[in-house]
Amino acid sequence: MKKDIDLGKFKIRLGYLIFAIILDAFSNAVMIDSNMGSAVWMSSAVNISAFLHSPYGTTLFVYAVLVTIANQILLRKFDGHIFISNLLFSFPFSYLVGIFSNVLNPLGLNQLPLLMRLMVNILGLIGVSIGTSIYQRCNLIQHPNDELAYLLRFKYLHGSAGWGQLLSYTPPVVIMIICFVLTGNILSVGIGTILAMFFQGVIIGISDKIVVPSLKHHYSF
Repeated sequence: MKKDIDLGKFKIRLGYLIFAIILDAFSNAVMIDSNMGSAVWMSSAVNISAFLHSPYGTTLFVYAVLVTIANQILLRKFDGHIFISNLLFSFPFSYLVGIFSNVLNPLGLNQLPLLMRLMVNILGLIGVSIGTSIYQRCNLIQHPNDELAYLLRFKYLHGSAGWGQLLSYTPPVVIMIICFVLTGNILSVGIGTILAMFFQGVIIGISDKIVVPSLKHHYSF
């Protein structure tokens, strides 16, 4: 009986995980296509992709691999589960963002009036935050960028979602500055990026409590 219950819970968590990955990827694509500023990590990847002239999906995946390695350093030990789960999440997510962005492109979200573009961008940010909150609490796999924020939040910052998210943005912000110095251009950065930097962690913390509250955080560092 217990095995049946555990299997049932696993299927529920797996279903929420798939939903969260799709929601997160779609919402990131919405932010990119609205051209009002992407989430911080996404903005950084856009600038790297433009600088290296590499496909966006491939850039995101390579970026994710590097962050996965950084997470192992923060753990101060090798955790095979986290390492593999980070990579398992990164591959479909990275290419889903590119696919959704191409699908949304004909809608011309970047041609909407300024106020509507801002509203669309904010909805995208909320979607990204809710998706992140859900898959973090599914406790199966998650993106290495969010694993980084998660590690900082629970291992170093006493559970603060806001500070964990904000501190995790240091690497992508530094990379964007480097890209700007080298090229003289900065892409996919705008009010949406600023809102994401200061409010994404807060929205994640709120979502933890009100969006599928039956899902709970499980962490053991």
